[in-house]
Amino acid sequence: MRLAGGALADDPSRRRNIAIGGYTSTAVLTAAIGAAQTVWQVGLLRAGGWAARGLRVPARNALLADAVDPSVYGRAYGFERAMDNLGAIGGPLLALAFVAAFSVRTAILLSVIPGLLAAVAILYAIRHLQRVSIGERQPIRLRIRPVLQGRLRRLMVGIAAFELGNVAATLLILRATELLAQERSEDSATQIALVLYLAYNVAATLTSILAGRMSDSRGPVLVLSGGVAAFLVAYVIFAAVGPTVPILAIAFLLAGVGIGCVETAEHSAVAGFAPADIRGSAFGLLAAVQSFGNLAASSIAGLLWTVVSPTAAFIYIAAWMAIALLALMRSQLGAPRLLVLLRLHLCS
Repeated sequence: MRLAGGALADDPSRRRNIAIGGYTSTAVLTAAIGAAQTVWQVGLLRAGGWAARGLRVPARNALLADAVDPSVYGRAYGFERAMDNLGAIGGPLLALAFVAAFSVRTAILLSVIPGLLAAVAILYAIRHLQRVSIGERQPIRLRIRPVLQGRLRRLMVGIAAFELGNVAATLLILRATELLAQERSEDSATQIALVLYLAYNVAATLTSILAGRMSDSRGPVLVLSGGVAAFLVAYVIFAAVGPTVPILAIAFLLAGVGIGCVETAEHSAVAGFAPADIRGSAFGLLAAVQSFGNLAASSIAGLLWTVVSPTAAFIYIAAWMAIALLALMRSQLGAPRLLVLLRLHLCS
């Protein structure tokens, strides 16, 4: 659906409608789960909510590029990512409060309120955007080849390699839980792992703001490379560490710093490098690479975890981080210059 949303978002007028409709549909369909009576109803509503979410993502990102000056793309996307990560902290806490005060069903039904407020906020923002001159309506077509030109093509190679090693944070929590359970009870290990995940989200929130500023001043590729390097170190730690809370905390914090840098820089780079008339397709392609990459990374790492060992799984995804880092260095320096630097380093 993110690929389809990218094709729709190329048209300036259509992207506004998709963003509003996507936020509204997600809110209504997700909240309706609270009234569901059967498993298949929950599955259908959940799938519909995620489909609407997928459609809206490229439109939202393209609208954000419309709303700000190109000189502050990094700060804009950094703030958006920071608020998203902050929601990952505040949302579950609010849900727990609602469940304690009412019930699970009521808490899910009440989720329609912040969801619709998000749609109203998008509508308010759109009405305060500069009116674009709308000519003939553009056909719905995903423009892959024009997107993959120049710097964006080289950058997408590095992004794809990173996403093929960007596993779900659930695996980080599971790794910490299994390690800590060697010396503690299962409940105690789980609680500590969830606290570490909270630290991960705090680090991602704070880093997103700083990463946005650095993207504007130093360029998004440098920030993206720094985030990938942070993940590389974190995954190596997860592969080799024992049941030591301080070292696990360092790994979670590095992963939080990594995701804060990477997500901010990815969006900033696409907004800055893609031509304005195909920005929707560019964000759709980015979102699809993120989704398919995450699916492949988590599936293969999970298979290695089960068949071989957790250490093998983290070595595998760490290898993808190393590949991504080399690809990003190549996109930043160019192949000839990179080879010269490597030769000089080896000779020294």
